[in-house]
Amino acid sequence: MDTQERLEQIITIMDQLAEDNSVPRNIRRGATECKERLRRKDEAMDVRTAGAIYKLEEMSNDPNIPLHGRTLIWNIISQLEQFKQ
Repeated sequence: MDTQERLEQIITIMDQLAEDNSVPRNIRRGATECKERLRRKDEAMDVRTAGAIYKLEEMSNDPNIPLHGRTLIWNIISQLEQFKQ
């Protein structure tokens, strides 16, 4: 599987998070911002993934996020970290 396919899979998972009404609005907005960041072509892939990981880690520390949302964010982070290797 190439990089673009993996990235699209991750973005699909972020779509699920952004559309989940049980997750606070600020988390859904953050997921949308991360998707947009990952799709930018004017930055190197490592810069895009690092920025998205930083934002996702920040979001995962929100005390109002439900457990399934936090688990989804951790899953996304672990998949994005594979791009750094």
